Amino acid sequence: MSGQKPAIWLFTALVLSAAIPVLLLGGWIAYVTADQQRSYARRAATEALTQAAHRIESEISREMQVANALANSIALDRGNLNDFYREASRLVADRPLWETASLTKPDQEQVLNVLRPLGEPLEPVSDTDSFSAVLRARKPILGGLGPYQPAIGKRLVALRVPVIRDDELRYVLTIGLLPDQISTILAQTGLPAGWAGTVVDAKEQIVARTPDMVPASGGTTTPAVQEAIARGRSQSVPARTSEGLDVETMHRVMAGTDGWSVHVGVPVSELNAPVARSLRVLIGGTAASVGLAIALGWVIAREIAQRRNVEALRSAAALLDSEKRGALAIDAAELGTWRWDLATDEFSGCNRFRKLLGLSISDSGVTTAPAAEVFAVIEPSHRPVLSQFGTSCLESGKSSSVEFPVQTQDRGTHWLRAAGRAEGQPDQRHVIHGVLADIDILKRAETERSHLLRRLASAQEEEQRRISRELHDQVGQTVTGLSLGLKALEQRLANGSDAVATTEQIRWLESLAVQIGRDIHRSASDLRPAAIDDLGLFRAIGAYVAEWQERYHIEADLQTFGRDNSLPLDVAVALYRIVQEGLTNVLKHAKAGKVSLVLAQKPEAVTLVLEDDGVGFDAESRAPPHGHQASGLGFSGMRERTALLGGTIAVESTPGKGSTIFVRIPIENKGDAR
Repeated sequence: MSGQKPAIWLFTALVLSAAIPVLLLGGWIAYVTADQQRSYARRAATEALTQAAHRIESEISREMQVANALANSIALDRGNLNDFYREASRLVADRPLWETASLTKPDQEQVLNVLRPLGEPLEPVSDTDSFSAVLRARKPILGGLGPYQPAIGKRLVALRVPVIRDDELRYVLTIGLLPDQISTILAQTGLPAGWAGTVVDAKEQIVARTPDMVPASGGTTTPAVQEAIARGRSQSVPARTSEGLDVETMHRVMAGTDGWSVHVGVPVSELNAPVARSLRVLIGGTAASVGLAIALGWVIAREIAQRRNVEALRSAAALLDSEKRGALAIDAAELGTWRWDLATDEFSGCNRFRKLLGLSISDSGVTTAPAAEVFAVIEPSHRPVLSQFGTSCLESGKSSSVEFPVQTQDRGTHWLRAAGRAEGQPDQRHVIHGVLADIDILKRAETERSHLLRRLASAQEEEQRRISRELHDQVGQTVTGLSLGLKALEQRLANGSDAVATTEQIRWLESLAVQIGRDIHRSASDLRPAAIDDLGLFRAIGAYVAEWQERYHIEADLQTFGRDNSLPLDVAVALYRIVQEGLTNVLKHAKAGKVSLVLAQKPEAVTLVLEDDGVGFDAESRAPPHGHQASGLGFSGMRERTALLGGTIAVESTPGKGSTIFVRIPIENKGDAR
């Protein structure tokens, strides 16, 4: 029995000595496993942060585009605040993010606010910082969380857009965005339960939070958010929220928002849960069976190795899939990726980048070229602009863009936009990464619109001169005749002329007065077709066609269908003007003996067909109808009016066989109709 005790102790010592490295190995394995799971949680937080930032950036960018479109309203071109008020009210009602829209002069005097009746006195703007920023930059500015507005019981975010006409900043359009809706967007990004999301403006005020919690007093940031902003987005910061929740916070500055940022806080308890679970499993397993420690360690080691291999394969597959999706997105957007190393003064880019610049294509997909080769295809006057763009990217470390024309053999001169950013510390930046986009169509459309606006201004001036001549030649002469007739009547009465001659004189004066009224009515009708308001579109066009036929002695036949239904006012006015311009073209150029018009209204659209039997023209030559010159405004005006309403216009014509114009305008809003 005595010999068995040393053997038992030896066996026990061997088991214990074997258990010690097992415990050490098990503790190390548990730590590695927990650290990996914590890394996965941080990576998930980074992906959730990126998704939330992109979602909010996209929504704010969309609202900024709509606000820009409202700032370019034709109603403001004409100075018609009534039409602009109705248009802004309709947009505010349709867009969930919008609470109000207002128009303010540069001196901070509010002209209108859709929350108040038009013409009612309004107080000056409250958020003067963003207002002054718009005046300085002359571009859209996203302000921060504004002051509390007792009139509506809310705090709003000011989105301000300059209203520029003829290079003059006439107004500032302000869109009041609802922080509650931004919170809704943040909640819809799918943050896991228990995670805290926060949107902060450029002044570090909390705009939105999720889950729905009462923000700090006055909208100021919590210490966790302030520390995250101070440390930078690339680091996770352990902190405590205002609700007492320990979190690790990451944040990202949103592009195009003038300094806004999104923060995601992951509970520390969730990050440390894998560690606690691993330790409990390790201690429980060791206490239950010390004798199986070596086997257990081997099983755990093998399991960890297998998991690492599986996760490595998954990560590699996910990275490859992400790269493929990124490449597909860039290819679908027809963008060219590039890299500019200013230290070696070389560009490298994909084949699309080289194709856009008119450079030779490489079989390998990515090629390197000296900067001089790239600068050679750029218009000389814009080469300094590209150089300044590169210097600015290196100095600021922020995203920037530049537009410039290039000259290639296959396309000639066309416009491109380069956007890029330099990463790294200020003293270590020397490489810019970016994308290249073809904006030639946008540039040409912008140029064409500018030319059309100038031609419209010229046409407006010509129309004013025409009306002035008509008033002088027709109304003025008739008034002069009336004045002379009245003097003659006065002399007849003074001389005691006979009653018959006096009566004839009075009747002649009455005919002059009737003629004056007719001339004034014709001029007023040319300026604004009041018949649309009084009679509706169909009868107004019928009256105009009948008057035109009687005045110019050209047979005109009008047929209408579906006239019992009303039309939106902008559609009605556009169709009336298109008929006017079309008949004017026929009168000036077609040499027609008969004109036919068919106007039909359907639930989804209204169509107009205008046909004449005149001289026609060659439609395949793409010349304007009825012999207009390229600078003419007849067909250009009809096309512009149709395009503004989302409609289409087409022309068919053959020399000697007349012409036909087809117009189709969709009916979307029937709220204000004629």
